[in-house]
Amino acid sequence: MSKEKKEKLTEQVIDPRDLVAYQPGSIVSRMLVYTKAGTITVFAFDAGEGLSEHTAPYDAVLQVIDGEALITIAGKEYPMKAGQLIIMPANIPHAVHAVTQFKMMLTMIHA
Repeated sequence: MSKEKKEKLTEQVIDPRDLVAYQPGSIVSRMLVYTKAGTITVFAFDAGEGLSEHTAPYDAVLQVIDGEALITIAGKEYPMKAGQLIIMPANIPHAVHAVTQFKMMLTMIHA
């Protein structure tokens, strides 16, 4: 994203639930922070949508901010709801499934 188009989100009180809207049959995302140290992205999943099993080279903190989801890490399922978070370790297979419409904030730590 060019500097001219980059939003200035610093020094603002933000409700992350308001940053992405649900879209029928879709997953919507919006990156809030992108630095060498890591990223913060907010996602909105329609019910039944998900991310198939994959790995990432960094630890990630997934926080559910609306709705309910089923998170799978190394084959173990974790039912989650708004207000809960889980740490997904680097290089371990994980997947995300929206039980209901749900929103999450994902913090990737590039270390």
